[in-house]
Amino acid sequence: MSMTLSAGWVAPQVGTGGDPYLKLRLDAEITALIPMVFAQEVLVVPEERLTLIPNMPAWALGLLNQRSRVFWVVDLLRLFNQDAFAVSQRLYNIVILRADQMPLGIAVPQVNGVLRFPSEALQSPVGAVSDHLTPYLRGCVPWENDILLVLDPQAIVRAAVRAGSAG
Repeated sequence: MSMTLSAGWVAPQVGTGGDPYLKLRLDAEITALIPMVFAQEVLVVPEERLTLIPNMPAWALGLLNQRSRVFWVVDLLRLFNQDAFAVSQRLYNIVILRADQMPLGIAVPQVNGVLRFPSEALQSPVGAVSDHLTPYLRGCVPWENDILLVLDPQAIVRAAVRAGSAG
């Protein structure tokens, strides 16, 4: 996937002020952020805690029972039509999202803490990232010679529900 910094982009002040975002490393090139208001918790879960469901898309890893709640867990990279990530030691890093009153677990390679920046720092992802990712994004933030993708949890949940019901 290609991502380029446009000449007109200005890096925001990232630090202690602004809205909190959970920082995720999706692969060697992609760092993404999720608004903390949508992230309920982060878990490290062994593969055997996921209940596989037959005849589901490859991105659907299965069901997880956590604190008497059962919800779907999806491989975020596969949902984005990227290569699946390698699970180290058969453990998944799972972020529990709640969007549109629906919980969804997203499995990601790494969770790297929290960043804060003002919402005005969000810039359009059009032209900066692959077109197939833009429906899942709220925007992008240039930071330290990189582009941080700000994910849209509501779009991710809706896409998982649509794709799951289709097949």
